[in-house]
Amino acid sequence: MSSGQGGPHSLAFRVMRLCKPSFQVDPIPLLLDPSDLVVGEDIFDDPIAAAQLPRLLHHSHVSSSASDSSDLSYRSRFLLHHPSDSIGLSGLLVLPQAFGAIYLGETFCSYISINNSSNFEVRDIIIKAEMQTERQRLLLLDTSKSPVESIRAGGRYDFIVEHDVKELGAHTLVCTALYYDGDGERKYLPQFFKFIVANPLSVRTKVRVVKEITFLEACIENHTKSNLFMDQVEFEPAQHWSAKILKADEHHSDKNSQTRETFKPPILIKSGGGIHNYLYQLKSHGSAQMKVEGSNILGKLQITWRTNLGEPGRLQTQQIMGTPIIRKDIELHVVEVPSAIKLERPFSLHLKLANETDKELGPFEVWLSQDDSREEKKVVINGLQTVVLPRVEAFGSTDFHLNLIAAQLGVQRITGITVFNTREKQTYEPLPDLEIFVDVD
Repeated sequence: MSSGQGGPHSLAFRVMRLCKPSFQVDPIPLLLDPSDLVVGEDIFDDPIAAAQLPRLLHHSHVSSSASDSSDLSYRSRFLLHHPSDSIGLSGLLVLPQAFGAIYLGETFCSYISINNSSNFEVRDIIIKAEMQTERQRLLLLDTSKSPVESIRAGGRYDFIVEHDVKELGAHTLVCTALYYDGDGERKYLPQFFKFIVANPLSVRTKVRVVKEITFLEACIENHTKSNLFMDQVEFEPAQHWSAKILKADEHHSDKNSQTRETFKPPILIKSGGGIHNYLYQLKSHGSAQMKVEGSNILGKLQITWRTNLGEPGRLQTQQIMGTPIIRKDIELHVVEVPSAIKLERPFSLHLKLANETDKELGPFEVWLSQDDSREEKKVVINGLQTVVLPRVEAFGSTDFHLNLIAAQLGVQRITGITVFNTREKQTYEPLPDLEIFVDVD
């Protein structure tokens, strides 16, 4: 794990990772109260048996209290002497016995001790601690400007270094010391401590677009060996987007709870593959100019969590991409449909044509195109079959009316409203089908 250069050294580095201790769990996982063997859940259904319950519990308590550690038969090793014993924890904490797993997003904290194992004092010690990854080398400690004056024989010098883990893969903690030994010889000691950084969780996303609303689903899976308590899973939308998290209906007692607003309990994602899903509703607030020049970047997730004993972690995802924004030169919108449409009576459909480009377009012609089927249309134009529109300025719009007439009762569809650019000889995509209800006069 470590290596030295230049023959035997008086100094040596020792590294211990600083992290929260763990609970000591008793080897006997299940303890019981003797009264549980004779008292059932239905004891209160019998008045006579219920009357004898206090005496029975008292006898059980005396019997269990009378046992002590001098009982060589260990008859009481499964007995519950105190209610807190049922959780299987002794109340003791255990310090880390190994270096342990290190995950992306955590803070690596290490206690480093440089020991003088010789019989002589060493002087003018320059100590450096660096974190080396596949991409960079970061300086964590450097005593070049104020060297340690001396370390006596058998003595040591201790310090603590911290590093926010932001890369996956192999990491090396490089500890070096430049010093004068007991013979006045200048020596250089390098030691290397290697470890691997793993990914604590995975984030899978799905994007769905319903009309003008975008829905983002994020599935977070726990890959660690400990439970993760998610403090925050917040979506930071890109420019011109807004985001709102969608949650299941809460219990009526929690909706107006001030305590719940002050303290929001973290969401538990269990160890070894536990998952939790988050759903966000996104809306775009960009203008026409922004939509033309915009990209399909939706934003990114900020994730913070804590482990069993409160050790924090934090990750940020890469930019989440949505459905590519398709540039349209024009947009045709329905402004108003008459509330009452009568059979074989003319009605007017209010439409709006918007220019989504930075240049003037037009003139235009609007008509009802014929589909591939030979079926006769139920709604047709009344009067001139083509509506002529003037040129529309950049990012401008124009309103117009299309005079129609319905030839059949019931729910009918207006299909094939098409716009044609007479100057550029370009036909645009038709307006989506519009349903109307035709009533008798």
